[in-house]
Amino acid sequence: MASTQQIKGRIKSVKNTKQITKAMELVAASKMRRAQETTIASRDYVRTARQILTRLRELTDVSKHPLFTVRDVQRRILIVITSDRGLAGAYNSNVLRRLTKELQADRDAGVTTEIITIGKQAAKFVAKVDDVNVIASYDNMPEKPSISDLSSILMSVKDAFRGIGGLVPTTDAVDILFTDFKSSVVQEVAMQRLLPAAFTEAHVSTDLGAAIFEPSPEVVLNTVADRLVDVQLWQAYLESQASEQSSRMMAMKTASDNAGDLIDDLTLAMNSARQAAITQELAEIVGGAEAMK
Repeated sequence: MASTQQIKGRIKSVKNTKQITKAMELVAASKMRRAQETTIASRDYVRTARQILTRLRELTDVSKHPLFTVRDVQRRILIVITSDRGLAGAYNSNVLRRLTKELQADRDAGVTTEIITIGKQAAKFVAKVDDVNVIASYDNMPEKPSISDLSSILMSVKDAFRGIGGLVPTTDAVDILFTDFKSSVVQEVAMQRLLPAAFTEAHVSTDLGAAIFEPSPEVVLNTVADRLVDVQLWQAYLESQASEQSSRMMAMKTASDNAGDLIDDLTLAMNSARQAAITQELAEIVGGAEAMK
């Protein structure tokens, strides 16, 4: 059995760890609340944007619009969103596990996949995977992002999809792999197609169905299509941020609870060791007294 001094040292070490994990839990909880408010507040805007794109596709011939062109997918770009840091439970591993499945599915289907990573964890992972073409990596993104913070990503994928200067497009589809925020305890890995635009049908509300587009649906389409595509990547990033902070908060809470349980066990072990030492000393005193008689 370990000595009481050794156990005291372990208790002190675990208490210090618990203080750190508790502080990280509180910080993550604060960031999670802010990220959650931002994410939920922007959902209606993004939902309406998808409805507008769907409605414009119904009213106009979008086959000639470069962002709406549907092609057989032989090449695609996959935007993978993870965190820069670990200590977030299964948040990153769930995304990277899904990424592995997507890469294997593309290989089986003969689809060439190019990767854009957001977050250091994704960049570290794909660097270890053979035959993966990483075309860009982004990290240290702001906690309160705007669409302009994602503009370089959006510009590169849109140029690749529609081609620029008469060049042939270099990709047939652009997908986003991210974590969808459901609640503070539930987050799900999701895949969303960014391009071609309006690829996924959105239910158009009655009000929007009766709306009149001025000066014409064609002009509106050319004016707002880029912007409405942009907000979908922005929303996916917001969802991922809220999910990251929620996962980190729960992971640190679990670590703090486990540290508390370990402290209780070590305290019990220390008391048992102290009691055993006292019993041993008493036995030695009694034995010595008996020997002197």
